[in-house]
Amino acid sequence: MTVPTSVPQPVYQPQSPHPMQSVASSGVTQSRYEPRILSVGTAVPQYVIAQEEARAMTRALFAGGFRDIDRLISVFDNGQVMTRHIAAPVSWFETEHSWAEKNALYVTAALELSEAAARCALHRAHLEPEAIDAIIFVSTTGLATPSLDSQLIKRLNLSRHTARLPVWGLGCAGGASGLARAAEFARSNPGSRVLLVSAELCSLTFQRGDLSKSNLVAASLFADGAAAVIVGPGAGPALVGSYSTLLDDTEDVMGWDVNDAGLQVRFSKDVPALVGEVMRDNMTEAAEANGLSFEAIRHFVTHPGGLKVLRAYAETLGLNEDALADSYAVLAACGNMSSASVLFVLERFMRRWPMLPAGEYGAVSAMGPGFSVEHAFFRT
Repeated sequence: MTVPTSVPQPVYQPQSPHPMQSVASSGVTQSRYEPRILSVGTAVPQYVIAQEEARAMTRALFAGGFRDIDRLISVFDNGQVMTRHIAAPVSWFETEHSWAEKNALYVTAALELSEAAARCALHRAHLEPEAIDAIIFVSTTGLATPSLDSQLIKRLNLSRHTARLPVWGLGCAGGASGLARAAEFARSNPGSRVLLVSAELCSLTFQRGDLSKSNLVAASLFADGAAAVIVGPGAGPALVGSYSTLLDDTEDVMGWDVNDAGLQVRFSKDVPALVGEVMRDNMTEAAEANGLSFEAIRHFVTHPGGLKVLRAYAETLGLNEDALADSYAVLAACGNMSSASVLFVLERFMRRWPMLPAGEYGAVSAMGPGFSVEHAFFRT
């Protein structure tokens, strides 16, 4: 398969909803209000780094730490990441910065990106800011108290009575989990509209003094971006259920270690193997818990954690690579933006949604620190 090297901006126009069906194609009776994905908006920083430039910079930094640097640096060549967007010029990363400096930049950049993505989502849904009843803000790469959703309410001129739910620490799983929480709020408050915002500044967790293999791999993948999703009544895929799993004895697989320089990346080389080991059974269990079968799932919106991760998804789920074309495209053009990435993939899916048959099922899926698995199921 030829992997696309860019992610064109979607041209998404809300369409008339598919006719309501009393019984879905899998035989599941529809008896409750189902909120819909009305729109998705995304935003990336202005600074773009090509993989060749990132490779050269990282090699220079890591050459003294590894005798086999030429073998290890090949991760930049074999991951199919072409370009990434970062919150500061490359020169900023060539000197060390304190956690305070990194976090200050996180707050500034995350707010700007979140506002841009949210305005894009509002525009695509043809909604004014006052139509939003709740905001869920998901992030894992910086800290702020008050949480950044409070600042977004002011910037977007949302109602000061907007319900707020900041979510921190879910990492790559946060986009799928946030979508599930947005659906639950909207389902329990029929007629309400929920704004989900995910903002990640993964590049700011890079530490020049960390000569670990984890940091080297992260330098080949991590990038910055924000995504926003509006969930509520209207036209779009119906959110029909969700499922969360925390795997035993896996807390060391992925996460951050906190030190004086900030958030130090921690993840295991076994992540692709773990995906292959658990995802098929977990997806089957998750589907059945929502009254579906695994065979009913036709659309897979998966987090592009890396090339090996996507290949593990395809192998364990029995998919050809074309089934994950949107995930591959986002990986190539944007790298791994943690929780925001799967929502970038969802944005691409929304371009095709109006042309899809009614009644087909899909899953927005991601894995993250915990180690955990998150699914949000939808129907076209």
